[in-house]
Formats: sequence, C-alpha cells, structure tokens
Amino acid sequence: MRLVHLLRALTVELDLFGAEFASRNKLHPTDLRALIHLLDAARAGRVVTPGRLGEALRLNSAGTTGLVDRLERLGLIRRERDPRDRRRVHLVVEQRAMELGEGFFGGLIGELVAAMGEFEPAELATVRRFLETVTEAVTGAVTGAVTGAVASASPGVRTARGTS
Repeated sequence: MRLVHLLRALTVELDLFGAEFASRNKLHPTDLRALIHLLDAARAGRVVTPGRLGEALRLNSAGTTGLVDRLERLGLIRRERDPRDRRRVHLVVEQRAMELGEGFFGGLIGELVAAMGEFEPAELATVRRFLETVTEAVTGAVTGAVTGAVASASPGVRTARGTS
C-alpha cells in the first residue's frame, strides 16, 4: 500500500475516533477541533483569543462566537479577561474538558506511545520530520483551496507514479 494511502487510512480512523468522542459528548466536529487547538496552545504556553481561534478554524466572527458560547455553556472552556488589556479575552480550557479527553483518548494515546517504543530514536526523528513536512503540505493545500488556488497545479507536486 502506498504511503499516501496509509496516511489517508490513518486519518479516516482518527476522524472516526474523534467523531465518536464528539457524539458521546454532544459536540459538533468543529467543537472538537476547537478543543484540540486550545489544548495544544495551552501545552505550548500560547494564549488563544476568540479571534485567533476563529482564524485557526477558518470561522467567521458569528460562527466563532457561537462555538465559544457553546463550549462555555458545556463547561469545557471559559473566557478570561487579559489582566493587561481588559478589552482582550483569552480562552481557557476547563479541567472538565481535559478529564473528558483523557478518559476517552487516554487508552489510544497509551497504545500509540507503546507502539512508538518499538522504534529507535533516529527512526522517530525521521517520522517526526516526515509528519511535520506532510502537515505543512496539507496546510498549504487547504490554504490554497480556501483562497481559490488549485493546489494540484503547483509545481513539484507529483501524481500517479511520482511518489509514495
């Protein structure tokens, strides 16, 4: 099986897993993407405002407000005023969201970490570099699609027999 097909199969399985989490917790798929974005930002020490969340998820202002209101109503996030600029609002993930995520995704994460233990550090470094590069390519394609560019017309993109 070609590498690109394996990536697609993994993506489908992860999407299905995430959809099950969303369904069990009465969340929209966009709600889940928002929580993942906010959790990743918190782990990286980055502050996220509603505007930045909307940009990351490619939502308009009204859609972002609805999303934030919904997650806040569910007790998964809270709005917090910036202590230096009271006009700015930060979005903070509540402990309840972390517990829900860990309860559902914890087993899978444990299995993934165990699977990674079967690889040498150099192999994992190659996988990391590959995933970062592929993620950048997908991000570029999505950005191009959103702005109306045709990603498949980009020079250097090979199809059919070009690459795995």
